[in-house]
Amino acid sequence: MTDVVDWEMVYAELEPRVYNFFRYRVGDDLLAQDLTAATFEKAWHGRMHYRRNLATFSTWLFTIARNAAADHFRRPRRELSLNEFHEQADPASVEEAVQRRQEFSRLSSLLAGLPDREHELIALKYGGRMTNRQIAGLTRLSETNVGTILSRVIQKLHAEWEVEDER
Repeated sequence: MTDVVDWEMVYAELEPRVYNFFRYRVGDDLLAQDLTAATFEKAWHGRMHYRRNLATFSTWLFTIARNAAADHFRRPRRELSLNEFHEQADPASVEEAVQRRQEFSRLSSLLAGLPDREHELIALKYGGRMTNRQIAGLTRLSETNVGTILSRVIQKLHAEWEVEDER
């Protein structure tokens, strides 16, 4: 297996996609980093189980990521302490940081209101930058069904965003 997969190249190519998938799924940068690291660690330890004839490496890795996300959502939630909240502050440009955080929080809130399947599809498409075909292979939905669901969800999110703008 190690002679088949160039882990440095795989990490360089797929780490940003896996991280963004988790950012869309969990809405928290630090947690997304932790889950990304856990995903690559699981992939490394399970590398002998990867079978090129069954799936592309990215599909196999995103299957591990989906399972890590599912495991995360099964765990009890913990509260963020004030000290941890303060440590997450970005001193660069307070106004820009506040605006970005508000928009990200708003988007996270809209995404959290979606049914789990729709939330996951959005995370795979926009966070994981997967094609509808790749998502279909991963979720066992048809490619057409993936496209239809994503289109409807995007329309719904856009409409909800606009309603909030009017408030």
